[in-house]
Amino acid sequence: MTTKQLWQRVEAMLHPAVLLLSLLLVCTSSWVLIGRQLTSRASFWDLLHVYGGLLTGILALMFAVKVCIGGQWRQFFPWLTLDVKPLFTDIRGLLRGQLPHYGGKGLISVIEGLGVILLLLVAVTGAAWYIADPSNALTWRNYHIIFAHSFIGFIVVHCLLALLHLRDFFS
Repeated sequence: MTTKQLWQRVEAMLHPAVLLLSLLLVCTSSWVLIGRQLTSRASFWDLLHVYGGLLTGILALMFAVKVCIGGQWRQFFPWLTLDVKPLFTDIRGLLRGQLPHYGGKGLISVIEGLGVILLLLVAVTGAAWYIADPSNALTWRNYHIIFAHSFIGFIVVHCLLALLHLRDFFS
């Protein structure tokens, strides 16, 4: 198997793997009792969250690379090149009661791009919390929680958009 074939297999599994691991981390996060540091008395849930989060962070970085390869970043982050006309067109359509369609550089793609950014911010702040000096750890923990809550909101919106996407198959 060539490196390209291996990457294609990994690429195909990134979205479901990130989804499942993110849901596991979110659903078990209320059982995590970490303050400043991971201690030697850490529970199973603490260890699962830290090392599952590390794995999810690595997969999130790979997912971001996948999204950005071959110029695809222009679809998810069109505002970086000031190509915001499709986004504003979708927003105006929403105000007139028209639902946006998938593809292109419109609202749905921009929301998906923001989800990638939020996922990376959750991973980065989680890693920073883990490696931070204990005097700064709680600050990074607070940032991690803020971005995690934002990412949970994104997951809800993403699921609703996926249901909206089903409408495209029937129209």
